[in-house]
Amino acid sequence: MRLSILPVLLLSLASICGAEAAGPLPFERGSWEKLRASHAGQPTVVHFWSLTCGPCLVELPHWGKLVTDRRDLKLVLIAADPLPQEQERVSATLAAAGLANSESWSFTDRFYERLRYEIDPAWAGELPRTVMIDGDGKTTVLPGVADLAQVRAWLDARPKPNR
Repeated sequence: MRLSILPVLLLSLASICGAEAAGPLPFERGSWEKLRASHAGQPTVVHFWSLTCGPCLVELPHWGKLVTDRRDLKLVLIAADPLPQEQERVSATLAAAGLANSESWSFTDRFYERLRYEIDPAWAGELPRTVMIDGDGKTTVLPGVADLAQVRAWLDARPKPNR
């Protein structure tokens, strides 16, 4: 009897471990509102990138270094590919850039224009794109490759949490 329990335990453990490595969250209709609500009151940087965007892929390791250097940075990464990508590829790309532990999402709707419109009706889809959201909800958009010195200055200007 003990031997028959072992495979069940191993399968349960495997499913738990697999859940942790499931990859980015699906970004679908309503996700922007959920993301904003979950980070309300907290200065947050949301970075939009794509597996099909050369400058995005060059820039990602710099974000990885910034996350390591600045523990006060709440970074959310959104893979905004026009066609849904394999989660394993998205996860592997983020891991290679040192961003495996960052909150990440990935567009899952083939009608990606609708997702972009929910985020910003004026956004035409250019990538990369960074949105810095103050604790009071005010946004600052950095189109194109982000000047990370500007991101650092934005972080420095935020009130420090009481510890």
